[in-house]
Amino acid sequence: MRVDLHNHTPLCNHANGTMEEFVKKAIDLNIDVFGFSDHAPMPFDPKYRMDISQKDEYENNIDFFKEKYKNKIEILKAYEVDFMQNSSLMLDEVLNSKVDYLIGSVHFIQESNSNLWGFDNPEFIGKYKEKNIDEIWIDYFEAIKQLAKSKHFDIVGHLDLIKVFKYLPNKDIKVLAKDALIEIKKSDMVIEINAAGFRKPICEAYPSKELLELAFELDIPITFSSDAHEIEQIGFMYDKVTEIARKIGYNYCAIFKERDRKLVKF
Repeated sequence: MRVDLHNHTPLCNHANGTMEEFVKKAIDLNIDVFGFSDHAPMPFDPKYRMDISQKDEYENNIDFFKEKYKNKIEILKAYEVDFMQNSSLMLDEVLNSKVDYLIGSVHFIQESNSNLWGFDNPEFIGKYKEKNIDEIWIDYFEAIKQLAKSKHFDIVGHLDLIKVFKYLPNKDIKVLAKDALIEIKKSDMVIEINAAGFRKPICEAYPSKELLELAFELDIPITFSSDAHEIEQIGFMYDKVTEIARKIGYNYCAIFKERDRKLVKF
């Protein structure tokens, strides 16, 4: 079974192509289960997400294509939610939505002056040279740990996104991430193998082989994601990421229906 659960739409303001074009491309690639998980609305950084007024449009469109193509592909409805330690930014209308799953992702690190640093945004890459790299990684995985503890989400998005620009820590990555992964296991969450890292300076999947090995040791389930923002990115590097998973020992991946998880052979 071919599974791709992390895909965006033009409603996030930084993706191209219609939802129907995305679905048709997934069908062409023989993807069995395809999930739309666009950036959820919240009162923060509006140029990178849909507005709350577009929530019904987004969900209704997914329902329409789910029915239209039900004999060719299974389409799932989800959101990628930016985890914020200021929880008031995460809207209850999203967290309590009737969706198949929620992806929780960390794209912002809380700084000591209470500012939020968008560490994966090229506009703010200069901050990496202003800070201790190990402290950046510690702060990032502390945020992942808090994400898992919140128990709002089903999937952890791009587990080690902090590596995106190839600013790597001096300390052992497994040591830095282990407590967060233990918390993910306690919260019975899934991690995605996200191929988007191959399109970035780091040029490898999220998470790294080392962290995926640790996740396997902890018996944390996986799923697969292309994190597509363009039609040609759907199913991106799928054979490569499934090969990585199999070499580590995984043979099953997670799919969801109405927040209920099921493992299927890939």
